[in-house]
Amino acid sequence: MMASAGKGWMWVGALALAGMAGTSLAAADTGFARVEGLNLNSFVRQGDVAAHIVLRNGNDPRLIVAFPAGNSGVGLWFKPLGKPAEWSMSAPATPVTMNDAKGRPLHGVSFQASIRADHLVPKQAVLSSVRVLRDYQGLGTQPAEVVATPTVGGDSITWSRDRLDGAPGYSLVVKVVHGTLGNGSFTPGPDGVVTLAFTALTGETPLTPVSGNALLNDRSLPDAGARAALEYLSYKEKYLAGSWRFDTYFGRDTLMSVRLLMPALQPAAVETGLRSVLERLSPQGEVAHEEDIGEFAIIDHRKQGDNAASSPVYDYKMIDSDYLFVPVARAWLLDDARGRPRAKAFLAGTVGSERAGDAVMRNIRFIAAQAQAFAKSPVKTNLVSLKPGVPVGEWRDSNDGLGGGRYPYDVNAILVPEALASASELYRSGLLAPYIKPEDKAVLSSLASMAQVWQMKAAPLFVTHIDADAARKAIEAYANTVKVPATAALAAVDAKGITFHALSLDAQGNPIAVQNSDEGFALLFGKPSGDQLDTMAAVINRPFPAGLMTPVGMLVANPAFAEGDVQSRFGSGAYHGTVIWSWQQALTAAGLARQLERHDIPATTRSHLRAAQTCLWKAIDATASVQSSELWSWRHAQGKYQVAAFGASGADADESNAAQLWSTVFLAIPRPAPEPKVACPG
Repeated sequence: MMASAGKGWMWVGALALAGMAGTSLAAADTGFARVEGLNLNSFVRQGDVAAHIVLRNGNDPRLIVAFPAGNSGVGLWFKPLGKPAEWSMSAPATPVTMNDAKGRPLHGVSFQASIRADHLVPKQAVLSSVRVLRDYQGLGTQPAEVVATPTVGGDSITWSRDRLDGAPGYSLVVKVVHGTLGNGSFTPGPDGVVTLAFTALTGETPLTPVSGNALLNDRSLPDAGARAALEYLSYKEKYLAGSWRFDTYFGRDTLMSVRLLMPALQPAAVETGLRSVLERLSPQGEVAHEEDIGEFAIIDHRKQGDNAASSPVYDYKMIDSDYLFVPVARAWLLDDARGRPRAKAFLAGTVGSERAGDAVMRNIRFIAAQAQAFAKSPVKTNLVSLKPGVPVGEWRDSNDGLGGGRYPYDVNAILVPEALASASELYRSGLLAPYIKPEDKAVLSSLASMAQVWQMKAAPLFVTHIDADAARKAIEAYANTVKVPATAALAAVDAKGITFHALSLDAQGNPIAVQNSDEGFALLFGKPSGDQLDTMAAVINRPFPAGLMTPVGMLVANPAFAEGDVQSRFGSGAYHGTVIWSWQQALTAAGLARQLERHDIPATTRSHLRAAQTCLWKAIDATASVQSSELWSWRHAQGKYQVAAFGASGADADESNAAQLWSTVFLAIPRPAPEPKVACPG
């Protein structure tokens, strides 16, 4: 049983299976499946097995089985077909444990899949880290040392090898069930269908799954699909960012997901996320963005001349995560009634070889040092910049995500000041006293004043204003370029013109004039003024291309007011272009709800926020079937906007994960009652 396109997640039932020699079988009672764009996704998590099967439809069929264990996977790419073909699975995959030739256990899945094709010719198998599979998907190459040689025997082809260091490795067996195998090609039966039995295995160490009441409390909303995705990505050791492409720890994804899910998470589940970040801090106090583990870590070490090491390698190139940890920790340790009585014990607990409180202080020292220059002299060149030679540094981490900018708006105008303010609150609470060194006190005492400078001086450097006439011309021209209607957008421009915060500043301090969804961070973490909230609500709620709102979701970027060379970087096929990211909608929804709880905002501002909230939720409801996906795109056809799976088009820069950690956060965000008199775009 599998899901049909556009129907969201569907649970798959248990299977009764015949025994196999040397194989341990378990019923797949925690699986679910989903079709998204060209991908048929099937998930299994049972005992020592967690696996995500991705069967790619179309002219370029592909199989990937990704395992959270070691962020490992096996993939098989087939030669292009003359016409598009579609995979089907008549039954869910079965968890299996088998021994390799040396008697060591490998864990994985067995399943059957059918495809209607004149022939099916294996092009290349890749057995390694998911990072290697990602690189092969994007570049068509893999390291020579990980290439597996196929063995053909009768009705099957086998690829199998040890890990580079001799540890238990990976295996993929493909057996023809319906049709024939000859000369390296699978030929269909008389009905034109090829049915193959796949067994995919990894020898990497399994993670410890967390689910049910150990993960979520009774405040979580009843969304079976989001819960299934979250459970698949949740383990005692860490949370996974998304599958199939990011089956391991990512710092930013962990922190934002924990913060947004916090009301619905059990205390231990919150602290798993915080602890996993602290365990991976750099000696300087930076938050790790990503980890290379398993065979990819071995490859990293060998590039550095160390052929024996297999320890994780951490990536610290991102800058936003450094300033996210303390605001999220503060939300749990100080603001949450469940977290406060646990705070001292959490900080006294061990992470790696130190106390959690010592690690927290290391992060605070780092952010304070990075913020001092601007606090003393608040000019553009003293803002926090991307690292030298690195084109990315925050959540828009594709090369064009910041439009060539070096100083991101979200980091400088929101995250740095909120990190300083939260660090000050933690210091004033006394919780950090056991971990403070004598030389820390002067800096800690200045955190509040530093935060105030950043709050007052950073955001104005990004303010961009387009007068009414120029705005209308830009909207009309851009609408014509991307072939969408402009009428509603033009009507949304009043005599005041359009004001927004630029996405970033370039190296010279010039604004990259792209409207963006990063106001959500200010809504969730900050306390903007009434005027600032009015500006944010307008950007969110104006119809595209005057603002970000479309009937299929809130876009993360709108380059209508930017120069042409910048506009070209932000199309509907760009990873951080005019596309919809589920978690950004959740961030904004949670932020709007937080601001509406305030009692110090003008009535007109409250009305603007409620209108933005109503229209955002209307778009969220309209796209519920893709809500747990990483992102999606759109097309305008037959007079309306329509959802388009990201990655389904050959022009798309990448493909979306079917299960994304921060796309499950709607489990903790209740839907508010709509404002009945609000007219929404579309």
